Amino acid sequence: MSDAAHKMEDFRTKAQENWAWFLILGIVLIIGGGILIAAPLATSIAVTLLIALVFFVGGLVQIYNAFKTKAQSGFLWNLITGIIAVAGGILIYLNPLAGTFALTIVIAAIFIAQGVSQLILAFRIRPHEGWVWVAIAGLASLLAGFLIWSGMPGSAVWALGLIAGISVLLNGWSYVAIALAARASKNG
Repeated sequence: MSDAAHKMEDFRTKAQENWAWFLILGIVLIIGGGILIAAPLATSIAVTLLIALVFFVGGLVQIYNAFKTKAQSGFLWNLITGIIAVAGGILIYLNPLAGTFALTIVIAAIFIAQGVSQLILAFRIRPHEGWVWVAIAGLASLLAGFLIWSGMPGSAVWALGLIAGISVLLNGWSYVAIALAARASKNG
């Protein structure tokens, strides 16, 4: 048995033994995702504040690392990058709505770029089976990016929160699916 097959069998066994916990986790995530979707502005600001904290702490660590490895090349670049991250974290924390606005623009740009790249990939792999799904995913990403972008500044109020909520909700559904499959295979 290959290592990958062995790991899959271990996971299958653990999932069968703990299917109820997977189900509970899935249900909790689904409820949490629903709450995040229901309060998109609060979720958007929370996501923005979390990113501010990550920038701030990451920047401090980068500054520390720059001085710790001062003898190596790249000291000035690491120091400047760390200072920018700390300053960005502080600025986002002090004005989370502006941070939410900026992050929403980045999210829209990422969706647009991802949509374009998926469409290019779809037409490159055509007529391979499944190319249509890649194209559909590309169109969906492109459409989402344009909808968010064209809705600015209003979309900053809901976009990050909605995306975070959908992500948590889908993760919850995936755990429910794992739990139900594990239960069925355990009983069957």
